[in-house]
Amino acid sequence: MELGSETREDESCHRYGYQTTHRRDAQFFRSKGWYAKGSIRPQTPRNLAISLALEASEILEHFQWRETVKDKGELASELADAALYLLQLASVLEINLEQAILEKLEINKTREWDQK
Repeated sequence: MELGSETREDESCHRYGYQTTHRRDAQFFRSKGWYAKGSIRPQTPRNLAISLALEASEILEHFQWRETVKDKGELASELADAALYLLQLASVLEINLEQAILEKLEINKTREWDQK
């Protein structure tokens, strides 16, 4: 990619601190035409949120009827899928995910947690 030819997605990944992962993810989506008008897989917040939920359910499958992970490599792949959808959703909505996480950690410090 030439200097100065960055898209909004590329600019947001610089701002949000996950440049390499997001850039490769966005390049993959562009190569498939998923950012194009009329795409069969439009990268809308709704579609990304649904995809994130579906990937989260695939993570749960690894724990259905067992307490330990049978195939850590397969679980890692599902975790990566979920993380990529989360990063893409934050980018499309122009949410600084790192900042949101840090702010949430500060809020959690002040919360009362059950001690049971």
